[in-house]
Amino acid sequence: MTSTTQLTVPANFLFGLTNLPYGVYSTTPGQEPRVATRYGDHVIDLALLLDDDVFAGPSLNAFMAQGHARWVEVRAAITERLQGEIPTEAVHDLGAVTLHLPFEVADYVDFYASEHHASNLGRLFRPDNPDPLMPNWKHLPVGYHGRAASVVVSGTDVIRPSGQRKGPQDPAPVFGPSTRLDIEAELGFVLGTGNAMGESIGAEEAERHIFGVVLFNDWSARDIQAWEYVPLGPNLGKSFASTISPWVVPLLALDAARVPTPVQEPAVLPYLRMEQPWGLDVDLAVEWNGQVVSRPPYAAMYWSPAQMLAHQTVNGAPSRTGDLFASGTISGPEREQRGAFIELTWGGKEPITVNGQERTFLEDGDEIVLTATAPGADGTRIGFGEARGRIVGGKRGEA
Repeated sequence: MTSTTQLTVPANFLFGLTNLPYGVYSTTPGQEPRVATRYGDHVIDLALLLDDDVFAGPSLNAFMAQGHARWVEVRAAITERLQGEIPTEAVHDLGAVTLHLPFEVADYVDFYASEHHASNLGRLFRPDNPDPLMPNWKHLPVGYHGRAASVVVSGTDVIRPSGQRKGPQDPAPVFGPSTRLDIEAELGFVLGTGNAMGESIGAEEAERHIFGVVLFNDWSARDIQAWEYVPLGPNLGKSFASTISPWVVPLLALDAARVPTPVQEPAVLPYLRMEQPWGLDVDLAVEWNGQVVSRPPYAAMYWSPAQMLAHQTVNGAPSRTGDLFASGTISGPEREQRGAFIELTWGGKEPITVNGQERTFLEDGDEIVLTATAPGADGTRIGFGEARGRIVGGKRGEA
C-alpha cells in the first residue's frame, strides 16, 4: 500500500496554492530530472502526484506544448490534489534536490521595453541630443535576437567574457577581459505554444500562448557592447550568459498582478493595441554581494509582454514551444529603481557603496541575486524564487 501525507502551507506563503510554479529537479547525481511544482518549501513530483508521464521527462516542453486548455486543467488538478492526501514519495524537501533549467530554450529575443531605462541610456550615450529616445522607440517594442544556448539556470557561475573593446583614449581596439561587466534585471516570458511561419500572434491572443514568467539577468559586457553595437546592435557583449530562475511562475497565477501599462502616446498601430490590462505589478530586488542596491518596478514598463509577442511575430516569423523573450532592463523613475549598474552608477561616474566599498561594475567573485514578488489571489503575494550568479575570472583568446 502506498504511503501518503498531507501538507500544510500558510496562506500567505510566497509559494502557496495561489502560485504553484513549475520547475525541474533531481534528487541524486545522475538521476534523470523530472518536472515538479513548488509548494511551500516542498518540491512535489508531478508525474507521481497526477499519475501523468508527461511530467516524467527532463523539461517542461512536452507539457507546455499541450496548450492553454491543458494548462488550466492541470493547475486545477494540482490545486485539488495538494489539499488532500498525496503520495509520500512525491514529496521532497527543497534543500535536498538539485534544480535544473526548467525548459529547453528554443529561441531567445531580448527587448528594450522600459522608457526610463532607454531614456537614461540615451542621456548617457547621446548627451547632446535633446530627445534621449530614438524616433522609433514609442512606435514599436525594440528588440534584438539573443543566444539561446547561453541561457543558464540560477546558481551557474558566469565566466567573465573577453572581447574587443576600445576606450575613448585607445588609438585602436584592444582585446581582453571585460572591465565594465554589468547586469540587467528583467523578466523573461516563456512561450508554451507558438505560431506557424507566415502567421502571427495578436496582442489579444498572447495569454493563450505565454505559459509563464521567470526572473532573468541578462549579463552585459558594456565595454565590448559599446565597441560592437553600432550600427547593428549587441552581440558578444550579451551572448556569453543570461541567468534565469529555476521556477516558471504560470501566467495563470498572475491575474491579480495585472495592471494597465503607462499611457502610450502616440497611439500605437492596431496590431499593438490591447483590449485588457497587460502590465504586471511585479516588484524586483537586486542584491549585490548580499546588499539590496535596487528595487526595479515592472509595473513601470512601457511595452507589455503581449505587445512584445505581437511585434515579434507580426512579420510572420514563426515561434515555438520553449521560446523565451525578455523584457529588457526594468527601471523606474528613481535612482534606486534602476535595474542596470550602468544606470545606477551613471556610466561609472557616480559609484555606489556596497558593503562599505565604492563600486561601479562587477569584479571577480561578486554575486548577484534577483528576487521578486507579485500580488496573488485573495490578497496573498507570490514569489519567483531567485536568479543567482557569481562572476569568475576567465581567459578567452589571445591579446
